[in-house]
Amino acid sequence: MDRLTPERRSWLMSRVKAKNTSPEMVVRRLVYGMGYRYRIHVEGLPGKPDLVFAGSRKAIYVNGCFWHGHEGCRYAGLPKSRVAFWAAKIARNRARDRENVSAMEADGWRVLTIWQCELKNREKISELLHDFLKQE
Repeated sequence: MDRLTPERRSWLMSRVKAKNTSPEMVVRRLVYGMGYRYRIHVEGLPGKPDLVFAGSRKAIYVNGCFWHGHEGCRYAGLPKSRVAFWAAKIARNRARDRENVSAMEADGWRVLTIWQCELKNREKISELLHDFLKQE
């Protein structure tokens, strides 16, 4: 049972951002601090990647664990109300994510997906970003 009224829940969910989220901003600051420059949310690419490095044809998606259904993550649990709705919504998000990454890779792009829970270890994520951006 939801402890919020349907109206309050609707209002609260409408405040969830799709762009410039906290996890995305963390990754952007790390990458910028490493000296890399990028474009954000490029319209013509599948799924509008969060960071795009056009010169090297690399893209980074920063996914929230709940919204994108990160398997095995404690933040990816389904709500207790409207379980069927949320399961279907997250399944659609996951399918769309797979399609977007496949389309990018088929077009010659290298793609990195960073999960929100991975950002807790800044050293590890910095190393991952550095290795991804440095490789040819």
